[in-house]
Amino acid sequence: MSAIGLVATGRRQRARRRSAAIAGALALLLAGFALTLMLGRSFVPPHTVLRVLAGQEIPGASFTVGQLRLPRAVLSVLAGLSFGLGGAAFQIMLRNPLASPDIIGISRGASAAAVFGIVVLGIDGPMLSVLAVAAGLAVALAIHGLSSKGGVAGTRLILVGIGVSAMLDSFIAYTLSRAPSWDLAEAMRWLTGSVNGAQLSQALPLLVSLAVFGGLLVSRSRDLEALRLGDDTAAALGTHVALTRMLVIIAAVGLIAVATAITGPVAFVAFLSGPIAGRILGPNGSVLIPAGLVGALLVLGGDYAGQFLLPARFPVGVVTGALGAPYLLYLIVRANRAGGSL
Repeated sequence: MSAIGLVATGRRQRARRRSAAIAGALALLLAGFALTLMLGRSFVPPHTVLRVLAGQEIPGASFTVGQLRLPRAVLSVLAGLSFGLGGAAFQIMLRNPLASPDIIGISRGASAAAVFGIVVLGIDGPMLSVLAVAAGLAVALAIHGLSSKGGVAGTRLILVGIGVSAMLDSFIAYTLSRAPSWDLAEAMRWLTGSVNGAQLSQALPLLVSLAVFGGLLVSRSRDLEALRLGDDTAAALGTHVALTRMLVIIAAVGLIAVATAITGPVAFVAFLSGPIAGRILGPNGSVLIPAGLVGALLVLGGDYAGQFLLPARFPVGVVTGALGAPYLLYLIVRANRAGGSL
């Protein structure tokens, strides 16, 4: 077989593996979504679930499925997609697995604004979400500005982001220390990352965010993959590096900020989704869509595990945090043994 034939065969094999991985993740997500609607403290048969979804009023099941389980599942999937897409975009662009909104302070900016809004301003609902989104965007711009001398470098941006995150943690701790007990409970629930009390009306901002920001990220996936090779190589391949970087930052921050405003900062989902998707796919094209599906699986599965599979009930952020912390330590140990940096 000629060299051209071998290359073509390799491309077809990689495309099949990528398609199979995406189809498998999508099938798992659909199966998990269906199971969360059927299984809980009580079992609701599949045909009853379908009747509730079709709009029929069924005593007991309409409340259990339609008002309790369905909103949680929908918000889990949409928030997970947002966290997965946004986190993977940062990691690809900066060529560093630590370049996640969890680590570099963007999620913390939204959290600090939400705590300030709850404790000091006494706001909630849509106004609190708007404040959190605006703060997330402002913190991202500040981190970008502080780290952009001579061009944005991944390691410098991460270090600046960690410093900003530490400052925001101090601000959050100070604000909580002065909060009355009723505001403290609400702020802590929000900080943990949770879909408790989910309502279907909250899905609309997430859908709009995914359509606008997620669509923008996917449309720039080829240019984003070129940035993996370095700015000079990407420019030589025809990528407008500065424009691509700006659009990716805006889109990724928008996804993360909106999701954080709705569910709180669900720990480590943005951090874990890209590497997990990359391990499954191998070098087979962009991990954006697979990372989004992995993020949805992590939030959906983490929420179900926190509610029904553990000795006590825990918010989803506690479960995903328990998964992400060991992986972060693994990255640090691996880099230390290699004698290099992340």
